Amino acid sequence: MMIDDVFDFQILRLTNKFYEDYPSSDYPEILVKHSRSYNCLLFQSHYGYFVCVPYRSEIHHKYAFKFKNTSRSKKHMSGLDYTKTIIITNPDYISSKSSIIDKDEYFITRRNINKIAREALSYIDDYVNHITQKQLLDNREFENRYRLSTLKYFHKELGIL
Repeated sequence: MMIDDVFDFQILRLTNKFYEDYPSSDYPEILVKHSRSYNCLLFQSHYGYFVCVPYRSEIHHKYAFKFKNTSRSKKHMSGLDYTKTIIITNPDYISSKSSIIDKDEYFITRRNINKIAREALSYIDDYVNHITQKQLLDNREFENRYRLSTLKYFHKELGIL
């Protein structure tokens, strides 16, 4: 993907159908709040699937886009968590209702969408390349990055056989 690519994005939630098909009992790394799903940054990848990166109030690792100088980030370590990325090929999993996030975080997301999308896609590509043995990461590095990742649930969508 070229650095000059412009990513269209939306901020949405996943549908109840997604959570029915991916119950937390079988997919414990997928984030779910009681009675509602997380707000997600959604954009289409050049591979044909949608990438859904959740907004989180607390992120304590480096595999994320962290907000700085926003009202929420002054109290929490808020950002977009790449480790909890959801890969979507089924449009029934994407809510048609827009989600509302903090205004300042929305503007930072909009201003940094290309950087965020590149980082999220790089995180995904590194995972796929390691699993398919195209480009192996050090075992400790792989474990640190992907031990709690949701990507292990989306091998079919990622084209990993």
